[in-house]
Amino acid sequence: MIKLTNVTKEYPRRGPALSGVSLHVEKGEFVFLTGHSGSGKSTTLRLIHMSDTPTSGEVRVSGFSSDMVREREIWKVRRRVGMVFQDFRLLQGRTAMENVSFALEVTDARRQEIVPRAQRLLSQVGLAPKGGARIHELSGGEQQRVAVARALVTNPVVLLADEPTGNLDERAKRGVVDLFWEINAMGMAVIMATHDLDLVRAYPRARTIELDQGRLVYDSAEAAS
Repeated sequence: MIKLTNVTKEYPRRGPALSGVSLHVEKGEFVFLTGHSGSGKSTTLRLIHMSDTPTSGEVRVSGFSSDMVREREIWKVRRRVGMVFQDFRLLQGRTAMENVSFALEVTDARRQEIVPRAQRLLSQVGLAPKGGARIHELSGGEQQRVAVARALVTNPVVLLADEPTGNLDERAKRGVVDLFWEINAMGMAVIMATHDLDLVRAYPRARTIELDQGRLVYDSAEAAS
């Protein structure tokens, strides 16, 4: 479903962010993408999301190739790939329901479907009672759950999460990762970038891929084979 083949990504004046990375993520896998800051985790997620393009090599996502996809087709990829960020990126001053509803509006959902679908998504992430709360009234963990609900509006095949627990306390961290496991159990692949190895060790059933200075240095799937 997701395949990186000998992918290198270089930025002007910064050098390579990724160097010759190859990996394959199957449908329904749960993957922790680990490594120190600057190891290439965020770059990898951006390439999978196709919000960036490789300098060389190929990224394939749900039938789309970075070599072949046209600019006007990128939206089709984005609807297959949900994205959650460390800083939530929610619409401040609006309610949880309004944030999810707006995401549905921009995907051209039918007007009469928007509120029921937003309610179902908020219920899925455990926020059914908080739909009318404004973002500043929610805890960090609750705000991240709104962000997850928003990422799910297109029913993607994979959910990418870039350090989604970085701004949360320990209890909220576990709650968000437990939510990702629930989503994964429904058949959606999850790739979560994190440098929190204690958190990774708390979920030993997950596959772990480690990057170091832009190179893939460990893959638990290969280590187990």
